[in-house]
Amino acid sequence: MDTVPQPAAPAVAQPATLSAPQPVVPVVPPVPGVPAAPPSIHVRAAITWLAIFPLVAIGMMAAAPLMETWHPVFRAMGLTMVVVPTAVYVVLPRLFAAHGYLVRRRTTRR
Repeated sequence: MDTVPQPAAPAVAQPATLSAPQPVVPVVPPVPGVPAAPPSIHVRAAITWLAIFPLVAIGMMAAAPLMETWHPVFRAMGLTMVVVPTAVYVVLPRLFAAHGYLVRRRTTRR
């Protein structure tokens, strides 16, 4: 008689034991001269708001007597002509530099 080979039983995956050692990921200190990763979009949005809000508030109070009779669209245009360049070229670079300093300081203390 000819015998027909039976298929092998399917292999059952064994659950991993919880006591297996986990690999340790070393913390790499920042290398001088190598730029750090840019801040997340949420951090950038918060820093931008911190720059724009005070400038707009101060600009509205300072320019109110000069632009009282202007149409609101022209008031907004005049205000943004001053606030946006001030924020982009003066305030934001300093805030991002301060943020980078704080991040580097926090990572080197660990």
